[in-house]
Amino acid sequence: MSGLLEGQVALVTGAGGGIGRGIAARFAEEGAGVVLHCRTAVEAAGEMASRIRESGGRAVVLRADLTDEDACRRVVREAVDWGGGRLTALVNNAGVQLTGELPGMALAEWQAVVDTNLSSVFACTQAAVEVMREQGGGGSVTHIASIEASRPEPLHAHYAAAKAAVVMHARAAALEYGPFGIRVNSVSPGLVHREGLEEAWPEGVRRWQAAAPAGRLGRPEDVGDACVFLASGLASWVTGHELVVDGGVSARPGW
Repeated sequence: MSGLLEGQVALVTGAGGGIGRGIAARFAEEGAGVVLHCRTAVEAAGEMASRIRESGGRAVVLRADLTDEDACRRVVREAVDWGGGRLTALVNNAGVQLTGELPGMALAEWQAVVDTNLSSVFACTQAAVEVMREQGGGGSVTHIASIEASRPEPLHAHYAAAKAAVVMHARAAALEYGPFGIRVNSVSPGLVHREGLEEAWPEGVRRWQAAAPAGRLGRPEDVGDACVFLASGLASWVTGHELVVDGGVSARPGW
């Protein structure tokens, strides 16, 4: 690897899931010390942390429910302590994708998705930026959104609305945090492979592959590559940007 993130300390939320593990792996490969946050997938996050350490990298796992603002601040504080008083990058990846019909959706169902996918982004970003401002030297924050932020699917109204808000939060935060040398961007993936997806949704996978100019599903590492770029010096003049990583599906006409 090229060492694009050598010397950085990064916190990746939701790092027990497939995309989160892919992001953490790529950050470590590029030289960053990585804090892998998880809520329930402790074993999966721990396995990735072990792989990173076995490859000569630095990694630790922290567990928290990020729907709790105090837990968000605690995770950031513990990440900073582990990083020797530094935190240079945050990737807000934690999220849930639940389904439900909008006409009969209870407020509690809506709130469960919004709290996990949006409010945690606000709280973790605010806590991380406080640290980045105090330590000087700036930093980067990357939100994992979705192409559903602009192309909603049926039964995903709460998810799509939350992801659209995540994209806008990144733009608004870029404006307000830019004077402190902190860049904020979002990455919007398309359909990313996970174990068992082809068996669980064969028709959807076939339709995606047919629609994607790249001809395949995404890989967690594809999302990780985008995040590495945005956290690196190569993106020093990139902020408030939504980077779509979907194999070209968004280029297809919708009519």
